[in-house]
Amino acid sequence: MLAVLTAVLVLTVHHDGYHTDPAGLFGRYAACWALFALALLALRRVAGAHILPLLLAGAVAVTVTGLVAPPRTSTDSYRYAWDGRVQSAGISPYDHAPQDPAVARLRDPWLFPTGAACAGPDRAPIPGGPVPHCTRINRPAVHTIYPPVAEVYFLVVDRLSPTGARHKPLQVGAGLLSLGVTGALLLILRRRGRDLRRAAYWAWCPAVPVEAVNNAHVDLLGVLLAVIGLGLVAARGTGRRAAGGLVLGAAVATKLMPAVVLPGALSGALSGGRRIRDAVAVLVPAAGLVLLAYLPYVLLSHGSVLGYLGGYVDEEGYDDPSAGSRYALLRLVLPDAWAVPVLLVAMAGVCLYVMRRGDPHRPWSGALLVTGWAFALLTPGYSWYALLLIALVGLDGRWEWLGIALAGAAVYLLAPVLGHRSALGATAYGAAVLLVLVVSAIRWQRRARCRPPEDIP
Repeated sequence: MLAVLTAVLVLTVHHDGYHTDPAGLFGRYAACWALFALALLALRRVAGAHILPLLLAGAVAVTVTGLVAPPRTSTDSYRYAWDGRVQSAGISPYDHAPQDPAVARLRDPWLFPTGAACAGPDRAPIPGGPVPHCTRINRPAVHTIYPPVAEVYFLVVDRLSPTGARHKPLQVGAGLLSLGVTGALLLILRRRGRDLRRAAYWAWCPAVPVEAVNNAHVDLLGVLLAVIGLGLVAARGTGRRAAGGLVLGAAVATKLMPAVVLPGALSGALSGGRRIRDAVAVLVPAAGLVLLAYLPYVLLSHGSVLGYLGGYVDEEGYDDPSAGSRYALLRLVLPDAWAVPVLLVAMAGVCLYVMRRGDPHRPWSGALLVTGWAFALLTPGYSWYALLLIALVGLDGRWEWLGIALAGAAVYLLAPVLGHRSALGATAYGAAVLLVLVVSAIRWQRRARCRPPEDIP
C-alpha cells in the first residue's frame, strides 16, 4: 500500500493542474489521502521489530516525491529565493519590494522573465518599459512578510546553492527538514514510551511532500522547531524547559503561527504548585529569543521589519469577517460582527482549559487542542498552514484532527472552481469538525467503560 501511495503521489505532483484542472488535481490529492489512510491501517498489523525500518523507508519515499517537479500550487518559495539573494548582496530584505528599481541589478531571467515568458500563469507584471516585464514572485509591490529566523534560513540556502540552481535547493532543504521532523517525532515518542507508529501520521501524510517539500514552505522550519521545543518542555528540569522555550521562540520567529502551541507548552501552569515558575521558565526565553532575532534586522533595516503583515491581515479578512471567508463556521450561526469576539472568547476558554487541566508532561496534547480549534474557528484558506497540526497529531496520536488539514486543501484547490469560498469553507471545515466531535465522543465513552466503577462520578 505504501508503494501505491508513493506512485500516486508522483503522479499528483507531476500533474500541473492548479490553473488548468484544479478539480482533477484535488481528486488526485484526495486519492493520496485515501491511500494514506489504508497505509496507516496496514501499519497497525506490522510486527514491532519491523515498524521503525518500514516507517523510515516510507518517510524517505514519500518525501522524495515532492522533488519530482517545480512548485505546483504555490509561488511563495520564489520570494524565499529572492530574499536570500538580496541578503547575500548585503541588503536588508525588509527595505525594498521586489519590483523596486533599487534592487533591479539582482534580477535574473528565472525570477524576472520578460517578453513572451510573461504570458504564463503565476506571472505578476512589474514596471519595465515597452517590453513586458514580470516576476514569479507574488505581490511584488510589497515588502517581505517573513520573520528573521526564516530570513536567516533563506540566506543560508542562497549561500549554499550553486549558481543557477533555481528552486531545487529550497526543495531539497525542505526535504531534509521534513525528515528531521520525522526523526524528532520518533525520538520523542521512543523516550516517552509511545507507539512509534504515530510518527507515520506526519511521515506518510500527502500534505508533507506536496506542501512542505514541493512548495518548500518555510512553515516547515517552524514545525521542526515547535516539535523539538515541545519535546524539551516535556522533559524534567528547569534547564530543559528553558531550552524548550528558546526553541519555541525560534519557531515563532520563523513563522508567527507556531505561537499557537505556547498554551500547550504551558499545560497545567494554572494548576498550582511550581507550575507558574515552570511557565516563566518557558515564556521568558521564548520572548527573549524573538526579540533578539529581530534586533539585528531592526538595526540594519530602513523599513519596518513587519513588512506586509498588516496588509496580509486585511487581505485575508481577519479584521473584517464580512470581507472574506474566514470564520466560516461561526458566521453560519452568528452575525458577522460577532465572529471575532466569539472567536476570542472561545479560544481564551480553550487556552485556559489547557493551562488549567493540561498534562505538563504531554504539552503537545494541549497544543493540538488549541491549534485544532484555532483552525476550525478561523477556517484558513491556505492548506500549508496545517503542517503544524499534522506534526502535533504525530506526537499525540489523535488522528481525527487530520481532517482539518484535508479541509484546508479542499478550500484552497476547489474555491477557484466552485466559487462560494465561504460556503465551501463552512462545508469542508464543518465536516472535519464533525469527525473530531464524533471520534472524540467515542474515545470518551471507551475510557468511561474502562474505568473501575468506583472511579466513575
